[in-house]
Amino acid sequence: MQRLSLTDRLLDELQHGLSTCHLKPSGSPRAYPAKQIDDGELSATEKRHAAGLMRINNAGEVAAQGLYRGQALTARQQGLSLAMSAAAEEENEHLDWCQTRLSELKQRRSLLDGIWYWGSFTIGALAGAAGDKWSLGFVKETEQQVCAHLDRHLEQLPQQDQRSRAIIESMRLDEQRHATNAEQAGATELPSAVKSAMSFVSKIMTFTVYRI
Repeated sequence: MQRLSLTDRLLDELQHGLSTCHLKPSGSPRAYPAKQIDDGELSATEKRHAAGLMRINNAGEVAAQGLYRGQALTARQQGLSLAMSAAAEEENEHLDWCQTRLSELKQRRSLLDGIWYWGSFTIGALAGAAGDKWSLGFVKETEQQVCAHLDRHLEQLPQQDQRSRAIIESMRLDEQRHATNAEQAGATELPSAVKSAMSFVSKIMTFTVYRI
């Protein structure tokens, strides 16, 4: 296979980023988790709340796309680069599921998705440049925080919203697997200050995306 130049790779990343932030994914190889589940009766307030939570999840998957793509771009080992690209493809499935559910709830995605994508892409590229073990450390910590965040959403969802619940539960299984794979591949434990900064940024994203 022909090896792409750096310019071609950067242009490919630009195209992917724009598509991720503004277009719906073409589809998912796996079945939509909520396909066989009846939609429960939700009040207007419950629909808005469920949509707010799914909008946050969608923005999180947009950010995950950016993080993994940035890491894949600067990874020192080709095997890790390919693994990051594969993880990004799986996160793309999550994007499709989240946006499908938002459409069912007749709600839009966040207007701030571009900020989260390119910010995460930059962080991912820097983490990859710092070394593969640090890059894996970012994956492990990110996915662990995402799992905790999804657990909170499962508690906050209206009880009768089983469609959103099925999507989030499926996503959580994948995110936990990503964290476990990163740890087994030799992830370096991040400093407490970095973990706290990541958590702080996550809280800002959660607060704003729920509303915007």
